[in-house]
Amino acid sequence: MIDSQILERHGLKRDEYDRIVQFLGREPNLTELGIFSVMWSEHCSYKSSRVHLKTLPTEGPQVLQGPGENAGAIDIGEGLAAVFKIESHNHPSFIEPYQGAATGVGGIIRDIFTMGARPIALLNSLRFGELETPGTSRLLEGVVAGIAGYGNSIGIPTVGGEIAFEPSYAGNPLVNVFCLGIAVASDIIKGVASGVGNSVYYVGAKTGRDGIHGATMASAEFDEKSAEKRPAVQVGDPFMEKLLLEACLEVMRTDALVGIQDMGAAGLTCSTTEMGSRGGAGVEIDVSLVPQRETGMTPYEIMLSESQERMLLVVKRGREAEVERVFEKWDLHAVHIGEVTSDGLLRVKDQGHVVAEIPNRALTDEAPVYRRPMAEPEYLAGVRRLDLDALAEKGPYFFSANHDLLALLGSPTIGSKRWVYRQYDHMVRTNTLNVPGLGAGVVRIKGTDRALALSVDGNGRYCYLDPYRGAMLAVAEAARNVACAGARPLGATNCLNFGNPERPAIMWQFAQAVEGIGAACRALGVPITGGNVSLYNETDGRAIYPTPVIGVVGLLEHADRLLSRRFQAAGDIIVLLGEDRGELGGSEYLKVVHGLVAGVPPALNLESERALESLLVDLADLRILKSAHDCSDGGLAVTLAECCFDAGGIGAEISIEAVHAARAMAMNRAAALFGESASRVIVSTTVDNVTEVLERAAAAGVPARIVGRTGGNLLRVAVGGHMAIDLSVDEAERAWSSAVERYFQRRVA
Repeated sequence: MIDSQILERHGLKRDEYDRIVQFLGREPNLTELGIFSVMWSEHCSYKSSRVHLKTLPTEGPQVLQGPGENAGAIDIGEGLAAVFKIESHNHPSFIEPYQGAATGVGGIIRDIFTMGARPIALLNSLRFGELETPGTSRLLEGVVAGIAGYGNSIGIPTVGGEIAFEPSYAGNPLVNVFCLGIAVASDIIKGVASGVGNSVYYVGAKTGRDGIHGATMASAEFDEKSAEKRPAVQVGDPFMEKLLLEACLEVMRTDALVGIQDMGAAGLTCSTTEMGSRGGAGVEIDVSLVPQRETGMTPYEIMLSESQERMLLVVKRGREAEVERVFEKWDLHAVHIGEVTSDGLLRVKDQGHVVAEIPNRALTDEAPVYRRPMAEPEYLAGVRRLDLDALAEKGPYFFSANHDLLALLGSPTIGSKRWVYRQYDHMVRTNTLNVPGLGAGVVRIKGTDRALALSVDGNGRYCYLDPYRGAMLAVAEAARNVACAGARPLGATNCLNFGNPERPAIMWQFAQAVEGIGAACRALGVPITGGNVSLYNETDGRAIYPTPVIGVVGLLEHADRLLSRRFQAAGDIIVLLGEDRGELGGSEYLKVVHGLVAGVPPALNLESERALESLLVDLADLRILKSAHDCSDGGLAVTLAECCFDAGGIGAEISIEAVHAARAMAMNRAAALFGESASRVIVSTTVDNVTEVLERAAAAGVPARIVGRTGGNLLRVAVGGHMAIDLSVDEAERAWSSAVERYFQRRVA
């Protein structure tokens, strides 16, 4: 019987070990145990989440490839496909911020070009503790430098993203990276091994000892000994990846490939077993043939290493020399290490001697699946209670909308992320149409008149208060941001970041969030094409906020009809689309001004949301809008201010109505200005076009009303006839633009 400490080091439970013995009909050796440990880890097997993920909508007329492959793909017309996915590198980035983030970028890029697509854009969704918290600045600097260092070097633009700062992420930051590529739809390549006797090739960088047990490390909580896991963090080389990218795309044009897969999490183990399982075949390799950069590596180490910039190829018999010539041209290793077999086994040899022999399906399809116990968290009863009238009386509190707006604009979650995105090369490849900070990222599809819009969104605070509603709101906001650019949302990917699933409260949060994502995706017509689950995001037993991050891709039929958030000229009419319900629950206002995380997140009517998004796309296509900006964090006042920024100082004169007359006056005005009701967008249009905008909104069933006009250099907002905000655009923009920068003495030019 194997020692319990060995099982613990491998992240396996005793009953799981018993299953391994049953599959093999014998005790596993150490190499086999290591292989099972990474393939049955939460990170690779999704053993706690799979039963819930199966409920998500994954099909639609536009879906070319759904979950189960390296990335998802949707049809964008003219014989082309958009290939995209989002993944996490949370645990590695906590231990080693630069390399953790850099290899996260490298990994997601490989997932895209593995499908035969050329990567053209990156986004990232990041979460950190509050910037005042010791250690947060170091983590932020390291992560941003890692993303920039890899993306800039390989020549793929980072065109947008989001960052939030909350205490719950102080011990466990989130680094979620999204990549988009373009492929010829008929030429998409899959990660499959088939055809008995076809050759298995190892290509790319040499194998080292970095990243061993990275998948296992990503499936465990952190504690005071987490720094000891630094060797489990991979080391990236973007210049090597650039060569690998070009070589792989060139080989794919030869028709010599059967399948290809990135050696990401679990390295050579994952690529061999998953490719064999998908093809219903076996794979036999000899690890002594694997190029190694360190001496004395054991089969265990070679199979579990997560060294970067490596791929596994299955090559058609008789075409080997052709493939080798391509990789030789790019000065890369292309080594024949094995072949496809008919027995369905992963067989690992070392200099001809068998060191591991395992049924592929036992490692993949037959991995454990758990339906974990669930229970609603006890904290919810307390945090959902919110008495705004009592809050107004709790004093002394003097309502000053000017003061509160400046405080919100100066909060790092809302303020400008210019300090971050100035470190990214967002114009490389010359496809970028909407630069970071102006709304959804937008990149042209070269050779056509069209463009793709992409956005990543999530709100952990909402999901902490109501994971079902919070997850729906994340889908809606991502889709709405794409629609605000004028693009029609077509597909989505998700990165689900949660705590320890063995805690019933965490599992309840997860299940509720998945249910919410499913409901929103069905209603909005954006099926899930793939994604990632990151669990055990806890340190010393303290979990992060439940944080589902949603990436949405949409198609802009005419790239020259792109919209951004900025007001374009003085004298334009400002229209609010959508209904203002003055909802403050879970808002940035409550957190920043009152130090509260409480209440119920905004309600979401999915039919109204879909109508709004369709209306935005139609109005953009008709060229009767000049700008569009989603109302989200900070509510209407923050949205209006952001429309004035980067616009040459164009101000606005606004008049809105109070929402709840019975509420205390201070909270009534706060709700009108800073409430975060969903499905609202501020648009601007000319005097000549405003009637058509209102008529089309009415025909679509979308509430719409004129709230003001652009002009001057002031932002003035009246609530119920009372002038609540009266600020110069320059003063407001100074607070907003320095929100992150002020925490760093070194400035990025």
